[in-house]
Amino acid sequence: MLYSVKMRSAKGGAHELGGKHISGAERIVNQEEIERSVQAMIERAFQHERGCADFINLKIEQIVPQNIVYIRQLAISTLAADTMLSGRNAAVEKLINSGVTKAAALSGIEQLAGLSESMHGAMLLSSTTGQRLDAAAQRGIRVSNMDVADLPAYRMVLRNCGLLDMHVREAVVLASKVQSAAGVIAELCWSDDLTYTTGYVANKSGYYRIPHLKLLNSPNGGRAFFIKPDTNIEVLVSYLENTPVLIRPQEKVGCNLCKN
Repeated sequence: MLYSVKMRSAKGGAHELGGKHISGAERIVNQEEIERSVQAMIERAFQHERGCADFINLKIEQIVPQNIVYIRQLAISTLAADTMLSGRNAAVEKLINSGVTKAAALSGIEQLAGLSESMHGAMLLSSTTGQRLDAAAQRGIRVSNMDVADLPAYRMVLRNCGLLDMHVREAVVLASKVQSAAGVIAELCWSDDLTYTTGYVANKSGYYRIPHLKLLNSPNGGRAFFIKPDTNIEVLVSYLENTPVLIRPQEKVGCNLCKN
């Protein structure tokens, strides 16, 4: 039997009471792996570069195997960018190539850059106008209930790409689930971790890492999902937040580093 194990942590009290978000993590594991997964998550909450959490929420739920959806891992590429300006220009270009209008792509950049604090989830934006379509405010839409079907194989794929960083390992899983959702055209993201400036654009074709999407030591980050204007938002949010998904790593998707 498989279990969903989730952790979110904050400093200054619970998120709902105004606490500053520190870190979050989740896994889908068998019963024997629960204790080890929980221990790793607790250590992460106490040792994160954003601070030492004083609030940690853990949640463990059994998953019905018949409810699991299996999807393909996105191929990984890295686009060339040596400044934040060139990185954001590359992001806009990739979003446009994904089917997002230039106005919507620029709006997505502007809305993420203008956040007063990091979002807990993602904003849903129209792929044509860039207008926000969800009503989740700062909480955003939280993509949840996801992991890889074969962790050793997935680690091998990342190792062959020279990508062992935790940020990439987790983000590719999340981006793969998001791109499997009906109505989603592309995703734009950069981290709220202080020293991690690499962000990404994801679309149906792959996951595109972009160095320098934010300035070093900036504490704010977030995600924007660009969706078709006629998308059923209720159905989309239910899939992203509730449907258990396992990503199948495939060596053949490979990685394409430092190419546009």
